Amino acid sequence: MYSVTYHRANSIADAAKLLKTGDAKLVSGGMTLIPAMKTRLAAPSDLVDISKIATLKGIKVSGKTVTIGAATTHFEVSTDAKLQKACPALAELAAMIGDPAVRHRGTIGGSIANNDPAADYPAALLALGATIVTNKREIAADKFFKGLFETILKDGEIVTAVSFTAPAKAAYQKFRNPASRYAIVGVFVAKSKANGKDEVRVAVTGAGDNGVFRAKAIEAALTKSFDAAAVSGIKLASDNLMTDIHASADYRAHLIGVLAKRAVAAANA
Repeated sequence: MYSVTYHRANSIADAAKLLKTGDAKLVSGGMTLIPAMKTRLAAPSDLVDISKIATLKGIKVSGKTVTIGAATTHFEVSTDAKLQKACPALAELAAMIGDPAVRHRGTIGGSIANNDPAADYPAALLALGATIVTNKREIAADKFFKGLFETILKDGEIVTAVSFTAPAKAAYQKFRNPASRYAIVGVFVAKSKANGKDEVRVAVTGAGDNGVFRAKAIEAALTKSFDAAAVSGIKLASDNLMTDIHASADYRAHLIGVLAKRAVAAANA
């Protein structure tokens, strides 16, 4: 058994300072890092616990602007009354994550910083055109997710919150792995007003070779007509989609279309 030094940070500044210690890693819910340490896929010298920093927790809705602290748990996201009114699709997404144990410990900040290619939140933030706030800057979701388990975050940078403008309509649908509940394919659809015009963004998780991505062909069709039938004529290529033990690239391409239709229907309900 290797040794590891545990630190509980009292503030964001404290956490940033502690991150400079050896090969330190942040931990909040620990839903990914702790299993990785158990299997020796990760062996940090220090753990910096940010789960008790009050400024990283909570959900605020001010007009159309929604802000969620990075250490807010999936359970809190799924049950917050203000969020359920402003963006019910995101609350429903959070309720689909893992099992009760995961939802009560895992956090939105940890999920997006880890950027698992089958995670749910990245699709939501990309479709919502969200902004990821760190202790150093603000980053558009379109620039934040860079590939499998890869983001634009730099060493010592800490996700502190995410913010977005509540959409006019939105919904998330996923075809889940029955064991892990990760998305084999997940599709988040959001319709908003941008500069007086309708804007539709569609993001897909669980399917891409390089992680979460926007489905531009579906976006274009839904911008013309935000109706499930608008997706029917779209032929989705499987060239850049994953094939694994759960589903082939062709099957994933088919699922994207099916789930996009279901998401639009749910958003219009």
